[in-house]
Amino acid sequence: MVRQTAKRKGHRRVASQEGPDPIDIHVGGRIRLRRTLMGLSQGQLGGAIGLTFQQVQKYERGANRVSASVLYRVAQVLDVPVSFFFDALPEGMGAWPPSGADDALVRRESLELLRHYYRLAGGERRQVYALVKAMARAAGDGAGDGVE
Repeated sequence: MVRQTAKRKGHRRVASQEGPDPIDIHVGGRIRLRRTLMGLSQGQLGGAIGLTFQQVQKYERGANRVSASVLYRVAQVLDVPVSFFFDALPEGMGAWPPSGADDALVRRESLELLRHYYRLAGGERRQVYALVKAMARAAGDGAGDGVE
């Protein structure tokens, strides 16, 4: 059976043929980003909102749509406004994932590093920042230039 999703400008989107909606993928990615930054597992988030980790996993992949009530509960647990999940929507949403899909903030390693980095005290954090910046310069990729 083919499931149809919302019509857009005369185009019928057929989920089973075209895959998940790009907006569902974006919202799921934002759930994953915030959950990971808070150090929660999918099971912990699911337990807090009355869902299984498998359901959370499907939401994060965009395989299942998040209802308004579930999104509201997720926002409460993750301590963000509902609008957080729609922040930084790519222009037009036609090309998702964007060309920079290997963006550093999408990778779990980066999220974990960032979460641990912000657990450090201010002085330690500045030292780690200076160390990483120096290592990047030594590697010769020009990283570390720009934002201080």
